[in-house]
This record gives sequence, structure tokens and C-alpha cells, in this order.
Amino acid sequence: MTFRKYLVLAGVTVFAAAGDSVLSHGMKQAGRVSLHHPLSLILAVLNPWVAVGILLLLAFFGAYMNALSWADLTYVLPATSLGYVLLALVAKFALHEQVSPLRWVGIALITGGVGFVAGGPSLTPHPQADAPCESEAPEAAVSSQVGS
Repeated sequence: MTFRKYLVLAGVTVFAAAGDSVLSHGMKQAGRVSLHHPLSLILAVLNPWVAVGILLLLAFFGAYMNALSWADLTYVLPATSLGYVLLALVAKFALHEQVSPLRWVGIALITGGVGFVAGGPSLTPHPQADAPCESEAPEAAVSSQVGS
């Protein structure tokens, strides 16, 4: 895997964690919102922290789409789950949230799982799309004879 691909995966991880953290901070300032009161949603989006969080999450989606264009979902999603570790650290030390020991154990299990996924290929090979499957071959012969 190239340095650029590692950079994209790191971007997905960092943008997601930063976007979620900044959005959480902004929503704590904005207060409760309700789908029944659209004005509360609009006012929340006007909070600068919420707006920056949304922009960071848009950057996350851009990097995520880029990663999915060259790798399988089963590779990208676990590889970017290291963001949970980053997010827990930000929540603990920047947002001053309580992170229970059980959550730290879960984060450690996620980190171990990422190690398993990282050892495999980023893209699984697929059979040729233009070659007919064995089950399709008789139908193709019949349809070509019908057209004659």
C-alpha cells in the first residue's frame, strides 16, 4: 500500500474523530434540539463549533469515499476504527468525559482487531466479470439460437 493510501486512511480516522468531538462540544453549547422544532436545528447549525464539526465530517466523507474507491469496505471500516481510540482520548482529556474501564477494554479489543485486518489485502480479487458463469452458459447458448 502506498503512502498516499495510508494518508487517506489517516485522514478518515482523524476527520471523523475531530468532527465528532467538535460537533459534540458545539451541541453541548447549543442545547437540546428537536425534529419537531426546526428552528432549534437551524440555530444549532449556526453555532461555530457545530458548523466546524459538520465541515470536518464532510471532509471525513470525502476521504471515506476515496478509500472505498480503492479498497473493500471490510478493509476500510476496521482500518479506520482506530478513530475510536482517538475519540476516547479526546473525550477523556479535551471534553472531560468519564470513560469507564469497560469502554477502555472495548477500545483495546477494537485495536487488536484492526491488527488482524491490516495484515490482509485491502482489495479482494473478484472473478472476471466478462466471463460467463457455468450456470449462465446454457442460457446464453439458448438465447443465441433463438435469435437465429
